[in-house]
Amino acid sequence: MRQDRIGTAFLASILAVTAGLAAAPAIAQTPYDGLWQVTIVTKTGSCEASAHSMLTVADGKISGPSDVSGSIGREGLVRVSINGAYANGQLTGNAGSGKWNGASGGIPCSGRWEASRQ
Repeated sequence: MRQDRIGTAFLASILAVTAGLAAAPAIAQTPYDGLWQVTIVTKTGSCEASAHSMLTVADGKISGPSDVSGSIGREGLVRVSINGAYANGQLTGNAGSGKWNGASGGIPCSGRWEASRQ
């Protein structure tokens, strides 16, 4: 009889903890989540000389006002595609930089980008 009560109490406590964990909101954040101001500068080719964009990082995924997809790893490694151009680089703390390449009218372009957390 005593073992039944102990077993029931143990099972009830496990269920209560499990229910509490399931009810807790999932907050999956990465060190680079937030708003980022990005400046893109063309070094070669006939693409626009420079451009600025505000991008959002949420749970390591990059989004923005145009056709943007990409991710940032926990160590700050950036891989992103923006309107058919591809970029990679590194974020550290509240800043980062890297390289990009793409094309304008079929003519290859490339350059650098810099970002700062807002």
